[in-house]
Amino acid sequence: MEHREKAEPVILPERPKVKHDPATAQSSTENAKPAKASKTPKPPKAAKEPKPQPAKKEKAPNTPTAPVDPNSMFKEGFLKSVHNEKPSKKIVTRFPPEPNGFLHIGHSKAIAINFGFARFHDGVCYLRFDDTNPEAEEEKYFTAIEDMVQWLGFTPYKVTYSSDHFDKLYDLAERLISRDGAYVCHCTDTEIKLQKGGEKGAAGPRYACPHRDRPPEESLAEFRAMKDGKYKPREAFLRMKQDLTDGNPQMWDLAAYRILEKPHHRTGDKWRIYPTYDFTHCLCDSFEDISHSLCTTEFQLSRVSYEWLCDAVDVYKPMQREYGRLNLTGTVLSKRKLLKLVEDKYVRGWDDPRLYTLIALRRRGIPPGAILSFVNELGVSTALTNIQIVRFEQSVRRYLEQTVPRLMLVLDPIPVIIDNLPDDYVEDVELPFSPKDPAFGTHTVPFTKTVYIDRTDFREEESKDFFRLVPGKSVGLLKVPFPIKATSFEKDDSSGQVTSIHATYEKPEEGRAFKKPKTYIQWVGSSSKHSSPVKAEVRIFNPLFKSENPDAAEGGYLQDINPHSEEVYPNAMIETGIEEIRRRAPWPEEGGEKGVENAEAGWESVRFQGLRVGYFCMDRDSEGGKVVLNRIVSLKEDAGKGGG
Repeated sequence: MEHREKAEPVILPERPKVKHDPATAQSSTENAKPAKASKTPKPPKAAKEPKPQPAKKEKAPNTPTAPVDPNSMFKEGFLKSVHNEKPSKKIVTRFPPEPNGFLHIGHSKAIAINFGFARFHDGVCYLRFDDTNPEAEEEKYFTAIEDMVQWLGFTPYKVTYSSDHFDKLYDLAERLISRDGAYVCHCTDTEIKLQKGGEKGAAGPRYACPHRDRPPEESLAEFRAMKDGKYKPREAFLRMKQDLTDGNPQMWDLAAYRILEKPHHRTGDKWRIYPTYDFTHCLCDSFEDISHSLCTTEFQLSRVSYEWLCDAVDVYKPMQREYGRLNLTGTVLSKRKLLKLVEDKYVRGWDDPRLYTLIALRRRGIPPGAILSFVNELGVSTALTNIQIVRFEQSVRRYLEQTVPRLMLVLDPIPVIIDNLPDDYVEDVELPFSPKDPAFGTHTVPFTKTVYIDRTDFREEESKDFFRLVPGKSVGLLKVPFPIKATSFEKDDSSGQVTSIHATYEKPEEGRAFKKPKTYIQWVGSSSKHSSPVKAEVRIFNPLFKSENPDAAEGGYLQDINPHSEEVYPNAMIETGIEEIRRRAPWPEEGGEKGVENAEAGWESVRFQGLRVGYFCMDRDSEGGKVVLNRIVSLKEDAGKGGG
């Protein structure tokens, strides 16, 4: 994909190869300290070799932290009390997004609550597009929003639009005017602010608009003139005649209609006036017989005006209740800021895996079930939920641990030539796709004379904190019957990079036992007959921002961009089990990916754990035989991984 990024990916290049044999250079650094080399085995034995501890740590949270019951958020706390307050025979909810941007992680909570609450109580939930602002709405947003709802595993009872009710809303506006409950105002924005006490914090006296007391007949004529094109945008508004003495600003004569000279995507040029959110929302809830109008606490003050308007025009009044929204720290979620990142090429696009839009999380490989599990795990209350990215990733990691298969992946490969094996040696090694769940099945991979290991699994010199491959030391290859011992290596003298390693296969003589190695590492065999290895480009995603609060950074959030937010390994290798994993996708079959045919499952549904490396999925750039992998999350032990 061609793109220019400010947060440039770090490309890890191929290494040039020139021979260097330490076995013939006893004075070289790797053999300079033979005396110490014989002593170092003792500390490791007693020291921290039990580095399987990180794996244990990862297990621990699996049971206590992740709720077993996916419906716990509806059985207790806020949502239980909401239902008890109005235990309707038929529960009807709605998810009413504005189609002017892509949904982000915060919206997943609203989707889970509204659709989940209805489903739990055998009710229904509408997906209603609040399409009252044609200046900001685009078809791509309608499509993406509906896709995300389906992807998370929910099917709307009906997909509706606020614009379905434009005629009905207009009639109710005229009814409100005729009851002296609304008036046409010609004040400027500045004048309206002064009427409400001035700019925020000014706390001046509130006073009525000079047009507030015009006769209803006059306001009705002016409202119709607005509709017929007499006025231009901002020259006239319909305002509700509420209560200026109320301490709640949502009762200070809110706008009900404004003029917008932009064709509507569904109604075309029929309308020049469009209802505001404050006028539309409660009435559409009423039209659709919503029993529980569930929204975030930023609309708590709006509950008074919501109920006032329903009463003022004599329509059914749903019950509105508010929960605390979900906010993720360490990133930005505002549409304006995300648009800046996209337009200025800091990221690939709205679905760049470093963002927290839902389409980006999908591309990154986060399963829909993991997102719902995360929301359920947090629970629902009236408090704003500020969650760190690491907490979100911990939840995703626990979910993946139980639901995806395991494969061997080598990010930065070095060939290991096992000199005491024949050139045509092939041994089939059986690997389980999951060590914990036999239902995942098994597969075989070829163990051959040449295998590839990761560059980080080899050192030229021994050290007490390193238990992997070192000249003269043995290491196990995962599931291979016997260990290998490094005997020599070759280097590029100009770069100093190791280009290949020579080793022996330590298969004991018949009847003799062998010493089990302290450490096992992942590997990939070289066999053209088995089409092994499978070559891949691997993209490792790190946080896009350096701090927990990018907006507070000196110079603004753009100055907080992490220049190492993406690392690319262009020459990675993966074992042949990837082909079966692709055929059997999606992994797991949850949410909107449940029951989906393999051919229809997105690339991102091919998910697996790269043993000792992290969790990965295939990216949609995997076209024409090319394999591109995205890291979903790291393994938990990576954070503290030292040498062992």
